[in-house]
Amino acid sequence: MVEKIALLTDSACDLPKELIEQFCIKVLPLSVIYPDKIYQDRVNIQPQEVYDRMPDEIPTTSMPTPREISTILEEIRDQGFTHVLTVHLSSGLSGTYEAVRMVAKDFEDMVIKVVDTRTLSIATGWMALEAARDIAAGLSFQTIIENIQQLQSRINIYYVLETLEYLRRGGRIGAVAAMLGQFLHLKPIISVNTEGKYFTYCKARGRQKSIEKLAEIVETAVQKGPIKLAVMHGGARDEFQRLLERLQQLPNIKELIASDISPALGVHTGPGLLGVCVVEQN
Repeated sequence: MVEKIALLTDSACDLPKELIEQFCIKVLPLSVIYPDKIYQDRVNIQPQEVYDRMPDEIPTTSMPTPREISTILEEIRDQGFTHVLTVHLSSGLSGTYEAVRMVAKDFEDMVIKVVDTRTLSIATGWMALEAARDIAAGLSFQTIIENIQQLQSRINIYYVLETLEYLRRGGRIGAVAAMLGQFLHLKPIISVNTEGKYFTYCKARGRQKSIEKLAEIVETAVQKGPIKLAVMHGGARDEFQRLLERLQQLPNIKELIASDISPALGVHTGPGLLGVCVVEQN
């Protein structure tokens, strides 16, 4: 059987629009929910709009509904695809993976592999992008799955926040940790563990030292060998620009993506996020 493979991800992948369009990646939007209206992530609401309404208005978010998932899979089937690789943010942080997995069972006429990337943002995006390149190169469905699973262990994401308050409000960290961080001016560098949940990679005192630590993580990585790199921000464009310019000068960077994080992720971080994603090369 000839394999016609579609690639589906969610809006928390944070890939730049031009790459999504170039590789015909299909995107399932998360929802950003205000009392008066529900928005589709990156469809009819953009990141800056969310930050502009903070702190007076802090929306909630939700994963795609079963109906939305079913609709996009029906569209993929109607376009003649036989196989679907669907790549999603961590099941430890969102119910999206589980929801897609459940709905996919109803589509017995397509071969569907649902991948829990156990990470988020551009780290999930890198996995989707490399899978898209494999599809374009004509690799088999099974080989693409094996490649993405192997890639998983080579991707790490790190970020810093202006405040822990939004993570606390979203139930992502405890109130004590948020208060302590604020009181001591401690800025955790947050990463994601192998279970796909947040953990504190290290701490720095004050904003500038935390950004310096991010840069040092990348500088250490390039000394070990070639990497691919993503630099992202949420409502911190000037600091992002300075960090990007610094990291662009480093050797051993084979590819660099600059991106902002989706509105749905920005709800939980608030303005002031800076992050890096390091992909070790074989």
